[in-house]
Order: sequence, then C-alpha cells, then structure tokens
Amino acid sequence: MRGTVTVIDKGNVRVHSYMAPDTGLNVTTQLIETPNLLIAVDGQVNIADADEVVEYAKGLGKPLDRIIITHDHPDHYHGAASFNAPIHALAIVRDQMAARGDLQDLNGVPVHAAQVAPTDLITPGTEVIDGVTFVFEAVLGGETSDQLLIRLPEQGVLVAQDLVYHHTHAFVGHNDIARWQVILQELADPSYDTVLPGHGLPAGQAVFAEMAAYLEAADDLLGDDGDAYKRAIIERYPAYAAPFVVDIGNFYLFGTRPA
Repeated sequence: MRGTVTVIDKGNVRVHSYMAPDTGLNVTTQLIETPNLLIAVDGQVNIADADEVVEYAKGLGKPLDRIIITHDHPDHYHGAASFNAPIHALAIVRDQMAARGDLQDLNGVPVHAAQVAPTDLITPGTEVIDGVTFVFEAVLGGETSDQLLIRLPEQGVLVAQDLVYHHTHAFVGHNDIARWQVILQELADPSYDTVLPGHGLPAGQAVFAEMAAYLEAADDLLGDDGDAYKRAIIERYPAYAAPFVVDIGNFYLFGTRPA
C-alpha cells in the first residue's frame, strides 16, 4: 500500500484515515465506519490513490453510502468517481467545482467534471446517519472561500479537513491567513480529542497551536517572491511533508506555475 491508514476506534464508530504518499500531497481521505455503513470524506488528488482507498474500503465489508466533498480544491475530489457512490457537497462547493471544468490528476489522468459533480446537496445542520449524529457546518474563509466542517459530537471527532494540516506544508494561496487564525481559535475545543486533517495523519488538540504557528510563520515570510517564500518556509519547517503544496499556493498568489 502506497498510502498510510490510521484506524481510530470510537465505540460504535471507527475512523479509517487514509493519508496518500508525498506524491499525492499527503491528502487524507476519511472513511467513517458506522454500524452498517461507510461514509467517505474527500476523494484524493490522484486517481490511483483513490482506487487504493476504495480497495481498502471493500475489505471492511460494508456498503459505501456516500462520499462527501468538503471544498472545491481539486486535490480533494479528483478521485471522487472511483468511489462509485453518491457525491455530497454544499451547494456553493458544487457550483465552484463545476466552474473548474474538466481537469487531470498529477499523473495526467483525465478528470471529467460531469463524473465528479455532486449529486446530493448538504444543508448545514444535524443529520443522524445509521444512528450516528453528524453536524455539518459551513465555514467561510481561511484555507479557501467555502468549506464544510463535520463534527461527530458523541464520539469527540472533528473532521476538519483543510482547515487543519498536520506536519505538512499548507496552501496559503487564498491569502486569508488572518481569518484562518480566527477559525483555528474557534475550533479549539477539548471535547474533540480527535482532529482529522485534510493533509497528514490524525491529530489531537495540539494541532491547532501547531497550525497557528505555521500560519504565523507563513505570514511573516510571505513577500512578493514565491521562490524566496518556498525556500524560507521549508527552512523553517524542514521536516514537513508535501512541499509541492507551496508551489501550488505560489501559482495562486504570484502566477508562478509549479515545476
């Protein structure tokens, strides 16, 4: 297996957190196993990694009820069609995905917009799925303009996805660091002892302070030269994975196309 799976047992819920290898930007798909179903959150940047998640899910012996796409960044939905399940998203995220049109993954595999288009819309609020309480929240700003946050309050699980990166370099191309810092402060809550990031392995509450420190460094180092910023942030965080994410952010900020 190219990716890394971390299994977290929460009683009647078990989370299987699949982190792609560095070649897949360490994107993390969450497989939430309820008593009778599987619910996937985010669909990988590379089709091959999505296929690996699906193969792992088959081994769990439960039907895949849906895949939820948290936001419109392609690294989280390129592989959505591989799951062969209804695709759920906020209405605004559906529209933003459609506006991107046809794409291709990092290996050049075509991604047709029609095949990954959400089929079911999520309304923020509480939904009980297979006896498990899910709380869906729409978050504005930060890593991107619109993102879905998912809480499992009875299990103390916060599905933060790209509101949190864990020991990987972060995308700051939306240029909204100040708002992101506020969001992190609002999310810090000890009743959620499991925090699931969109890039990196599962974490605890300490990840919020770590993420805030990274964003503070990014804010200090980010000038008008993307190459200089990349060198500086990697020097500050040499052990962090997925430096190519910095290149992607630089393209949004400076128009510098990733090599």
